Amino acid sequence: MRVLYHLPLCPYSRKVRLVLAEKRLPFELRLEKPWERREPYLAMNPAGTVPTLEEDNLLAIPDSGVICEYLDEAYPDIALMGHTLAERVEIRRLTVWFDGKFGHEVTQNLLGEKHMRRMAGRGNPDPGAMRTGYTALRYHLDYIGWLAETRKWLAGSVLSLADFAAAAHLSSLDFIGDVDWSLSPSAKEWYARVKCRPSFRGLLMDRVAGMTPPKHYDDLDF
Repeated sequence: MRVLYHLPLCPYSRKVRLVLAEKRLPFELRLEKPWERREPYLAMNPAGTVPTLEEDNLLAIPDSGVICEYLDEAYPDIALMGHTLAERVEIRRLTVWFDGKFGHEVTQNLLGEKHMRRMAGRGNPDPGAMRTGYTALRYHLDYIGWLAETRKWLAGSVLSLADFAAAAHLSSLDFIGDVDWSLSPSAKEWYARVKCRPSFRGLLMDRVAGMTPPKHYDDLDF
């Protein structure tokens, strides 16, 4: 059985979980706390980050971007990276946008400060960073709403890795109640469509000790 080393609210781990589920590939989840720097884990992934995927043949694949590219090449029946060069460019562009720009400006300043910092024992949240995160989230929701209004899915006419990258970050933030969906009805409608997919069920079942998600978190009718 392939194994995914992850953290439940880590959006990069969640993105890989969505891709594995969408491709109908069975996997086992194993909790990995990267701040513990376990030697067996560092042997698989010297960067010590999550996620890392270990295949049945013990091939260890680190980093969510590398994992998702690998999965689309190794299991191409359900393609999530597009078919034409233009589609692949746009899917990669948006995936990098959400995992990089959104992750740095929003996720790191909200989820990172409110949850990850506490889990790693690094003290209290930085209020300034959180204000920056909330401001940036408004602009990013506007952009997601514009994409959703002008395209069937975020990167074009078909569901792709770009949708799962965005949904992974938003689902983590939604779990801690930090997404004001009233700011962008179009973004909310797109997220509801992604959230209704069978591949999303595992994420909606997630629970974290000491935290209670908002009532709409696992409500398919939003």
